[in-house]
Amino acid sequence: MNEPDELDLPVEGGALRVLRFGRGPRIALAAHGITGSGMSFRAMARQLPDEWSLFAPDLRGRGGSADTPGPYGLDRHAQDLCHLAQELGDGRPVALTGHSMGAYVALLAAVRRAALFDRLLLVDGGLPLPVPPGADLDALLGTTLGPALARLGRTFETDAAYVDFFRAHPALGPHWNADIEAYVRYDVTGPRGARRSKVREEAVRRDGRDLLTSADLFAAGLTGPAVPALLLHAPLGLLGQEPPMLPKSLVERWTGGPGSPAAEPVGGTNHYTILLGTAAATVAERFVALGA
Repeated sequence: MNEPDELDLPVEGGALRVLRFGRGPRIALAAHGITGSGMSFRAMARQLPDEWSLFAPDLRGRGGSADTPGPYGLDRHAQDLCHLAQELGDGRPVALTGHSMGAYVALLAAVRRAALFDRLLLVDGGLPLPVPPGADLDALLGTTLGPALARLGRTFETDAAYVDFFRAHPALGPHWNADIEAYVRYDVTGPRGARRSKVREEAVRRDGRDLLTSADLFAAGLTGPAVPALLLHAPLGLLGQEPPMLPKSLVERWTGGPGSPAAEPVGGTNHYTILLGTAAATVAERFVALGA
């Protein structure tokens, strides 16, 4: 498989690094998770028909967009997606998807400017997350993100040591493949002997707080989406075991009813392998079919 082209496309206040997979005329736009990058869509993009091009931006504070100035926040990312969709679509609606936090960003973008999009695929994200009243949001983020947050403050002697850190992750190590390794290696930067993640912790914490405090916005977006919408969800969570990121009760609450997105579980997957494993073929298939 050819590696993606790396583009720097203008947005308000700077530019975003955007990975382009494929050379076809059909345009897809994909938003990644809270500590991820556009490289998380490598496996899915390979499964798309030849007539597709998938554009996966590194959101502000991540990947090649790590130095793109803030402010951060889900609405800012949604604004960036709308800008890219308008430019890439050249007058035609584009297909939209997002994984994890990116699903929430994609949902907000579709609400903001529905005419720019012809479908919305949510991958293990996009549903309002229940937060106990008075909860310490920073503590809740630390509990939820766990190893993903821990790596942001660490340095590593070599790229191989960084890869080994991910190989030890219970949701990734048992399912290791070339797409996961490409995703990990794309994320590493810094001088020899002090290699680190490209992700900025301040961006993660700001966006994480938005995830936990914007339930009303997400709920409104899920009530009668303006474009065909589908949620694909994993039965296992961020550590490769139960509970899932989106519990069954939450999925049933927000999907499947009149005016709500449909939902489909993707068996045998966790929060990461739903996109970075063999299930990427299912994600691509549902994405293409959604606009039929």
